[in-house]
Amino acid sequence: MSDPTRLRDSTEILLPAGAVDGLQDDLEQRFTLTIREEECRVRIIGSPVEIKGASDFLARNGISVA
Repeated sequence: MSDPTRLRDSTEILLPAGAVDGLQDDLEQRFTLTIREEECRVRIIGSPVEIKGASDFLARNGISVA
């Protein structure tokens, strides 16, 4: 049986609020993602393949994804 935490880690990215300002349109055009702005963070949700691509894209643009 899959570990829910591991699955969640491969299907979402959590960042501080405002972290994707200026990049959100590019993210939505390049990848199939859902981007939710919450009170103090941004949640990026997608398939493991899309999350990997989005993570690489964010890293190339100076945003650390832990």
